[in-house]
Amino acid sequence: MFQFAKAPTYILLSALLSTSLPAIANNASSLPDIGTTAASTLTIDKEIEYGEMYMRIMRASRPIINDPVLSEYIQDLGHKLVANADGVKTPFDFFLIKNYEINAFALFGGNIGVHSGLFLHAKTESELASVIAHEIAHVTQRHLARTLEDQAKKNPATMAAMLGSLLLVIAAPEAGIAALHATTAISIQGMLNHTRSNEKEADRIGISTLAKAGFNPQAMPHFFERLAEQYRYTTKLPPMLLSHPLPESRITDSRLRANNYSVVRLPPSEHYLLAKSRMVARYVGFSQTSALNWFNTELKKAPANQHKELNYGKSLVYIDKGQYAKAQQLLLPLLTAEPNNLFYIDAATDLNLYQKQYDKAITRLENALQYQPESSVLQLNLANALLEAKRYQQSINILTRYSYQQPNDINGWALLAQNYAKQNKRDGELAAMGELAALRAQWGLAISNYTQAAQRAKLGSLDQARYDARLDQLRLQQAKFEALRSSF
Repeated sequence: MFQFAKAPTYILLSALLSTSLPAIANNASSLPDIGTTAASTLTIDKEIEYGEMYMRIMRASRPIINDPVLSEYIQDLGHKLVANADGVKTPFDFFLIKNYEINAFALFGGNIGVHSGLFLHAKTESELASVIAHEIAHVTQRHLARTLEDQAKKNPATMAAMLGSLLLVIAAPEAGIAALHATTAISIQGMLNHTRSNEKEADRIGISTLAKAGFNPQAMPHFFERLAEQYRYTTKLPPMLLSHPLPESRITDSRLRANNYSVVRLPPSEHYLLAKSRMVARYVGFSQTSALNWFNTELKKAPANQHKELNYGKSLVYIDKGQYAKAQQLLLPLLTAEPNNLFYIDAATDLNLYQKQYDKAITRLENALQYQPESSVLQLNLANALLEAKRYQQSINILTRYSYQQPNDINGWALLAQNYAKQNKRDGELAAMGELAALRAQWGLAISNYTQAAQRAKLGSLDQARYDARLDQLRLQQAKFEALRSSF
């Protein structure tokens, strides 16, 4: 796993990995390079169940970035890599965490998280892809399951304890760390050996995936080398580098493996540069002033063919600052040149809505949807524009279809709740809020909301029947969730 934190306080799985259990990316032990399936510990179906459970808790406890534009970008990039990976046995889902530290991590069931800070340090899309390919390899090689299998052989109680501790780390890192100290009984040196073994395996397989997907395989060693140099003379290393060091042997190994593939010289990826600009403008912890300074500095250094992406980022900052004329001056030429670019359409929509130009935004989005009807970005933007224009039923129609197709997207349910609230349709609002609660494993709240929705609906109506049916489903989901968690 890539873990190069800049600060001693860390969250999420990195907190787990910097202590006594290298859970997600570690511990190949004496297992063969690829062969072990970990079937005696966890089935694939059980891994997927654990992954779903962990994701529900993560949504409630971690700053997940629910930005449709960036979510669509990271999903597209991730699935391009998955399509070229070997041994894929689970579905994959990619999500973003608002955190400036450099990290990416793999959960059970193909759930892969990427920190926003990674975009600041990856110079090219191939470098970002190399991190994600590395994490995909952790999933396809089932490194977490193999770790648990190894520990279960030594102590049958260990696997349940580690699963529970991982759950604690996701929900409350400090509590999880304490639990791990109490339940893990393996030596530090042994853990580090396992860590290095699994990391090298993930490097090797990740480089192969990277090359097959058409990215530059040299990106991984280049990224390693730059990070190692960055911290070479640091007097106090970040905890992640202490627990997951980048020894010269690993860097050399990745370089030699990458040399087995042809060098791929790719032009700068427009979508990656746009995603990076969007991250800098909104999700890496910069103030608006700092973000503008960053863009202005980069504009002085960047070649002319990369100015449009930086100007896009500046336009976002100006929109957020309420300086709409400055934003429009930068954004209009970009949109004119690329009218179907989702990054630009999204920004132009924001600008129109803030200026109360609802019809203009709606017309643009409806036209764009004719060419990209499946785009989450366009569907959510149009639903939001219709909401702002007080065309609530049209917005609800879009969101009802969208949420059926994308039931795990918080954006759809949140917009539905807002629409129903504007119409004073309390039962619909409660139902949508119930779905939001369920996505965060807040089962009591979800069931309470749906119970109230059913009580408010007209007796014998289709809505009441639908709410009652969903209540039954939620109770079953809650029972399954609690049974899974109580098995730890």
